[in-house]
Amino acid sequence: MKEQTSGTYAQLMAERGFVVLAFDAAYQGESYGLPRGLEDPAQRVEDFKAAVSYLTTLEEVAPDRIGLLGICASGSYSLAATGGDHRVRAVATVSTAEPARQFRLGADGTQDPAVFQSLLAAARGEDPGAMTMFPDTAEQAGALGGAHGIEGFEYYCTPRGEHERSAKTLAWESIDKMASSDAFHAIPLIGTRPLLQIIGERAVTAWMAIEAHQRAVGRKEIHWIKEASHIDLYDKKEYIDSAVDRLTDFFTTNLTTTAPV
Repeated sequence: MKEQTSGTYAQLMAERGFVVLAFDAAYQGESYGLPRGLEDPAQRVEDFKAAVSYLTTLEEVAPDRIGLLGICASGSYSLAATGGDHRVRAVATVSTAEPARQFRLGADGTQDPAVFQSLLAAARGEDPGAMTMFPDTAEQAGALGGAHGIEGFEYYCTPRGEHERSAKTLAWESIDKMASSDAFHAIPLIGTRPLLQIIGERAVTAWMAIEAHQRAVGRKEIHWIKEASHIDLYDKKEYIDSAVDRLTDFFTTNLTTTAPV
């Protein structure tokens, strides 16, 4: 949601002189769409393209100097959107995660495939309701997802990052959509446009960013943040200041020079 980490980065980048748009994806936050809490990868990519279209209507925005910044899941969606939209001059991500991969293979990439098969079966069950995303306590989160699970709980389920419009359930239709989704498929279409990925050295999700990096065919960089985990880069000042410094240099350089597609 825009009131969470995307809004944090938007504010910090705006303070560096950029015009920044943070938005809620369809079915999330203040955006429209039913069922609520639906994770539709194709729609998420279109949301980014729609954001670009909106930016081109603003007098204070140069339409040939637009970049995308995606955090966590939006990292993968911003890559796919850039691949399909030549109006985007440069793209950067922080803590890249691809939801379909994470659901199929787990945050660390080692999940038993039977787990996702069981989710597919439940999604087609009789009136499954909504899928609960978070357990009741940090201890339960740790039992399910280790340190990464605890960190997620501490961000999304405490005053640190919790918000009344932040859904803690997932529409079961999401599982079916993620079964055949691959947000990384369009990465080669980014071509020679520059790509920066910022990753915490302790992020269990780093393997997804590395795969995205390997698929890129043009100018690409991975910038590691020492000692940071995946979720440390959401809001912890000692880490995000370093990330924003690198983002500022990246976009300042690449949105003011000609970059062929």
